[in-house]
Amino acid sequence: MQATYFTASFIGNEPVSGDGDLFQALAPAQAQVLEDEFTNVSNEQANRAVEKAAAAFSAYSNLHPHRRADFLDAIAVEIDAIGQELIDRAVLESGLPTGRITGERGRTTGQLRMFANLLREGSWVDARINTALPDRTPVPRVDLRRMLVPLGPVVVFGASNFPLAFSVAGGDTASALAAGCPVVVKAHPSHPGTSSLVGQAIVAAAEKTGMPDGVFSLVHADNDVAQALVAHPAVKAVGFTGSRAGGLAIQRVANERPEPIPVYAEMSSVNPVVILPGALAQQAETVAAGLAASVTLGVGQFCTNPGLTFLLDSTEPDEQTGTSAPSRQTEQFLSTVAEKIKASSPATMLNAGIHKAFQKGIQQIRVIPGVHLLAESESEPSDDRTEGRPAVLTTTAQLFLLSPDMSHEVFGPSSLIVVCHTEAELAECLNMLEGQLTATLYASEAELNQSAYNWIELLQRNVGRILFGGFPTGVEVSEAMTHGGPFPATTDGGRSTSVGTGAILRFVRPVTYQSFPNTLLPLALQNENPLAIWRNIDGELTRKSL
Repeated sequence: MQATYFTASFIGNEPVSGDGDLFQALAPAQAQVLEDEFTNVSNEQANRAVEKAAAAFSAYSNLHPHRRADFLDAIAVEIDAIGQELIDRAVLESGLPTGRITGERGRTTGQLRMFANLLREGSWVDARINTALPDRTPVPRVDLRRMLVPLGPVVVFGASNFPLAFSVAGGDTASALAAGCPVVVKAHPSHPGTSSLVGQAIVAAAEKTGMPDGVFSLVHADNDVAQALVAHPAVKAVGFTGSRAGGLAIQRVANERPEPIPVYAEMSSVNPVVILPGALAQQAETVAAGLAASVTLGVGQFCTNPGLTFLLDSTEPDEQTGTSAPSRQTEQFLSTVAEKIKASSPATMLNAGIHKAFQKGIQQIRVIPGVHLLAESESEPSDDRTEGRPAVLTTTAQLFLLSPDMSHEVFGPSSLIVVCHTEAELAECLNMLEGQLTATLYASEAELNQSAYNWIELLQRNVGRILFGGFPTGVEVSEAMTHGGPFPATTDGGRSTSVGTGAILRFVRPVTYQSFPNTLLPLALQNENPLAIWRNIDGELTRKSL
């Protein structure tokens, strides 16, 4: 596949040069400005993209679901067809290694095909039918049929840390298109070339499968135009992955509209890891090595990076001084973490802004009284390549409880280990945490059964995914995955997921059809069940027809 319109935005199927400011991409690993020139679209051009999406909505949302499935499959084929050019460009613009980007491409095309399969199976529309009971007394019942229908045009913001899987053809776009919603993607400025290549692939797929013009648009845009996209009255929902400040800014715009709309923003999470003495006694070195590997994976630039670790030490503090010598298992754990972090290497972060924020965040934690640097990489980072230097810090539960700033996310390769001496201290620390994407529990079954605290229940109150052992930096794209959580992990209170088939539910709403002639009903609700899907008919889950 040739990158004919490599630097273009796409307003529907039309490649366009933006009428706004010119900009260039940066290769962070080489600290070089790339020669390709991109232009942001103007407000007028952004409005045209939304208007095309609105015009396409009726035709697209009423397509047979198998045709939408064919479209998603075709996008995956077109992305694969770009070949090495896409891998090389994404590596260049992100500083991420080739293996990581290659895997991310597979994840991107895999989730497109997953949603295609979901559409062909069809039961996700949650069809419910209550047949008429005209002879019921004292009040007859009318015929009622309910299913999920698409919201309308969706604006998606590409993420910086996943230039493919959470970007132009990522999970937000795939799930919105699967739901029947046209999509306008605002490309992330850190990887505009990657975005344009994928945008071209989606447009090619749309043309080859006969999708209505406007089902997809890609725009390079500054912040003012991006906010105007959210404010456009035809837009019905927003998908976003990024910083807390960015997500809240978008939510404010959405809430201030005459018609407020849902914003599904994935934002801040420190993903606490809780380690109880039973697990530490059995596998201190293994857990420590796993923690260090998870903290440094991808230069700590995963939204599931374990940025906070709570370690329940098995020794009681001295009543006079409040301090105590750590147990042998605790010493072994901290020593192994320090050894692994020292041996790790600084690596290029996604862009200069993220690198600067990481350095600032580490410094703000380090200067808090009672916080100590356990270890940092012994290799000096390059001054001109925005390299993040892995670091792990420690403090006590008493000091952690006095300093809420310690619980804030530092996006990058770091973690703060909080040593607790009593279960009460640990429970108090966990109770003060904000909402999280994940929490991880290392414990023996025996100590969980004997504890005065229900640690599983305590953790799950504020997370979307709870792990028993392992580390959270792997997010499986599957039916059972939840990638979301209470605020500030997401803006919707943790009621949805941005990964897995459940992500489609963000872009639909229920509608009930009352007393409709059979031929006027959507296919999913017609008597004959022409889609052959599972439906709830008068309380029975069945695939039979009426």
